[in-house]
Amino acid sequence: MKKVVVIGGGTGLSSMLMGMKKIKDVQITAIVTVADDGGSTGRIRETYNIPAMGDIRHVLCSMAMDEDENLFRDLLSYRFQGNEDVGGHNLGNLIFLALIDITGSFIGAIQAMSRVLNVKGKIIPSTLDNVTLYAMMKDGTLVRGEKNIPVVCNSIDHVFYQQNVQPYPQAITAIEEADLIVYGIGSLYTSILPNLIIEPIKKTIQKNPCTKIYFCNAMSQPGETDGYSVEDHIRAIESHSYTGSVDVAIVNESYIPQSILNRYAKENSYPIEIKENQHAYQVIKRNLIKFDAQSRIRHDSMAVKTIMEEIIHAL
Repeated sequence: MKKVVVIGGGTGLSSMLMGMKKIKDVQITAIVTVADDGGSTGRIRETYNIPAMGDIRHVLCSMAMDEDENLFRDLLSYRFQGNEDVGGHNLGNLIFLALIDITGSFIGAIQAMSRVLNVKGKIIPSTLDNVTLYAMMKDGTLVRGEKNIPVVCNSIDHVFYQQNVQPYPQAITAIEEADLIVYGIGSLYTSILPNLIIEPIKKTIQKNPCTKIYFCNAMSQPGETDGYSVEDHIRAIESHSYTGSVDVAIVNESYIPQSILNRYAKENSYPIEIKENQHAYQVIKRNLIKFDAQSRIRHDSMAVKTIMEEIIHAL
């Protein structure tokens, strides 16, 4: 059985795992960022001084194997109306908070929810420290907090933690034992890199000679990757980790109707393209996206499953 470690956070990682969990003879471990400090998660972090659980919750739902998994996802994603008391809070976050109290730990809550949802694979936070993500912009502006980074409308030079962040030990073990390491899908600076800038995680990835794959986003993210090419994404990963940290880049080549492109352009979001002819890594192009009922661009979890099966079986 091949051991695959997927590193990231947010809805992109969840979309990927919804497909990957259906691959046979694969043990999946998701290493998830806990740097989120916005919305319901941010309010809970501030009150209870615990790592962010929002991205963890997304991944738990995506890896659920129950037949009624859509109902579970809807229930755990339910957000109460209003701004006071439970208003604005996500039900899944409140359940997670209750499970921390019942089990006595953040990890205990993950394990409890994994059992309830019949999760396939392991879900591990990259750290149990209550971290704050910072971004240094190219003009010297310093931005504090993950939620503030995309809204500054500036050009990011690098992200970092001011504190010495300790990795969760099981994350290190999973990376050491991995037969394949995958970055993404997800926000480059606020979902993927918050994991890679934890020094022991970076060093452990570098020591493992296995293949490292980067699933590139289909569209640029305003305030984060404006004007970025595929190559720019990988240069950012390398500058935050090490040269040669990506062996294979998987890039979307699906046709996107002009009407949808025009709507995204109004939000300053554009397709991410390959701009250079020579690469030190392999580039694989695939049709990776679909359109939801509101014509929003979403990664197709089954398309992700197909390309990952090809790569895993070739190992």
